[in-house]
Amino acid sequence: QVQLVESGGGLVQAGGSLTLSCVASGSIFRVNSMAWYRQAPGKQRELVASITRGGNTNYPDSVKGRFTTSRDNAKNTVYLRMNSLKSEDTAIYYCNADIRGSGSSSYTYYWGQGTQVTVFS
Repeated sequence: QVQLVESGGGLVQAGGSLTLSCVASGSIFRVNSMAWYRQAPGKQRELVASITRGGNTNYPDSVKGRFTTSRDNAKNTVYLRMNSLKSEDTAIYYCNADIRGSGSSSYTYYWGQGTQVTVFS
């Protein structure tokens, strides 16, 4: 059973930094693209960052220049480094990954349970 687990969320003062991590575990053959999404109360879930297996990244304007995503393929882990945090960044952050299981011939998207990030001023 493949699963994703996020960690690193918590309370942080505006202007501060926080690093989230997401580990894919289980009977995994290969992890392809990975991404971070977030959802604030009353808002739709939005893409925060994405990264291909080769390391190409994409960010929306709302976080560009402040957030950085990276990955360690050997550990099946993706990171999200968040700097200059604002109150608007408060949300539940979810990890997403395109994964091929060890007994599968195709890829499937998986979601983590999410980790809460609260920015206060």
